[in-house]
Amino acid sequence: MSDMVKIENLKGKIIEIGGQSVLLDSDVANIYGVETKRINEAVKNNPDKFPAGYIIELDKTEWDALKSKFSTSIKGGKVKLPSAFTEKGLYMLATILKSPVATQATISIIETFTKIRELSRNVKELSTIQDKANQKTLMQSSEELIAEIFVKICKPATQKPQSS
Repeated sequence: MSDMVKIENLKGKIIEIGGQSVLLDSDVANIYGVETKRINEAVKNNPDKFPAGYIIELDKTEWDALKSKFSTSIKGGKVKLPSAFTEKGLYMLATILKSPVATQATISIIETFTKIRELSRNVKELSTIQDKANQKTLMQSSEELIAEIFVKICKPATQKPQSS
């Protein structure tokens, strides 16, 4: 297992539910290197740490609609309806799990959420700006964000010193 979770491992896992970017409990477990039931136990054993807005409990209709978007049926065999963690829920989960992998995963997830939000704001703002100079500045900012994401994707997960 690498010491650092790469942003490319998060690609496609962040989904939108109810207008919020979230990660499903099974994806969080996979990223953190634990079983999904461990994630659910952490939540169940610490309900005071997950107030409204930290976790979204999917209902059957939402889950069925979401499953239809997956290209494979890997997520289709769940007995328990999944939970979806918002960015705040992931922060809290990291304080409970307290492993180095969980900490690194949370940092990568937070960075990804932040870049997605910033790009989303830029795209929305571009449609309202009439001034070409301001459009160009905003487009350059967006290009820099995209470049940052790609640089992180292309970097090795760990930087080990070379032995001679």
